[in-house]
Amino acid sequence: MTTTALTHIASLVTNDPSLGNGTPLGLIQDAAVVIEGDRIVWTGESSKAPATDNVLDAAGRAVIPGFVDSHSHLVFAGDRTQEFNARMSGQPYRAGGIRTTVAATRAATDEELSANVARYLAEALRQGTTTFETKSGYGLTVEDEARALRIAGRHTDEVTYLGAHIVSPDYADDPAGYVDLVTGPMLEACAPHARWIDVFCEQGAFDGDQARAILTAGLAEGLHPRVHANQLSYGPGVQLAVELDAASADHCTHLTDADVDALGQGNTVATLLPGAEFSTRATWPDARRLLDAGATVALSTDCNPGSSFTSSMPFCVALAVRDMGMTPDEAIWSATAGGAAALRRTDIGRITPGARADLVLLDAPSHVHLAYRPGVPLVSAVWRSGQRVV
Repeated sequence: MTTTALTHIASLVTNDPSLGNGTPLGLIQDAAVVIEGDRIVWTGESSKAPATDNVLDAAGRAVIPGFVDSHSHLVFAGDRTQEFNARMSGQPYRAGGIRTTVAATRAATDEELSANVARYLAEALRQGTTTFETKSGYGLTVEDEARALRIAGRHTDEVTYLGAHIVSPDYADDPAGYVDLVTGPMLEACAPHARWIDVFCEQGAFDGDQARAILTAGLAEGLHPRVHANQLSYGPGVQLAVELDAASADHCTHLTDADVDALGQGNTVATLLPGAEFSTRATWPDARRLLDAGATVALSTDCNPGSSFTSSMPFCVALAVRDMGMTPDEAIWSATAGGAAALRRTDIGRITPGARADLVLLDAPSHVHLAYRPGVPLVSAVWRSGQRVV
């Protein structure tokens, strides 16, 4: 099998604290990485790199793991430009805007939806995202939710059933009936096509009892929980996520001390989505508070047409550093290893022997430049599973 070395890396983020400077980032200066097939087989100082079939010179630029975007909503049609314009003109964000996308998505063909997913993934890949999760949630019928998951599965293994995004407009007067649908025929049709189950536990969507019933039903069908938790208000979402050992509680904008303590002591990752706060002019999540409590924090784009229409993980890193109390080191870790933890993966989000060879070469000498030079396209090259794709 062919081996390739990437040498003369000014600063290599490995996310392996046993390497380099011993910090969580495991930084190695003047480093090299050796790829064989789809795996990393060696990392270390450039002067000590073993002989390989091919050598590429990083020329004093930085290398980081591929970004892991663990929360997105890419199976949709249309956009919500008018809603965004109104919001930027002073109207508040509410969960009900999802209905606009539901109507457009139901009307779209499979080919149109799949093309949209491919378009946004290519956009994300150019910005360094090599792993992503995406959800259903814009169909809200048995047939439309199942087809959304089938379409998502053409593009990623990290597929989430989100029939419980909002109560379907078809059940506006019968929310209990819709919960029965989500936990019954819809779940039966969707479970074979998903790894995860999610619920929007929020005022205007699903309350704690409804969310518990939905997630418990998913667990019984072999789907592991994720939770849209505490985005718009204080509520039971975070506590429910920790209780059910959900892989992640996502948003975490409005947290009590008990919520923070639960996340600090449990296995559930707090996934923060700064694009949503940016696009809705909402209160920023307090990452510092979570980190100081010992919580594992991930960063993700929440790419969706309503509240966070961005596919850029570098943008989210910059927001997290500027407005959420994170250091550049913490933000990079959360956008890579943190996202991997939110997907309960150990083969991605790091550059260490045995990991999948997902790497991003930056046109900068340090990962800090992603926050230091916000908005500048610093991604120079991307490798996914050992193949150079950008």
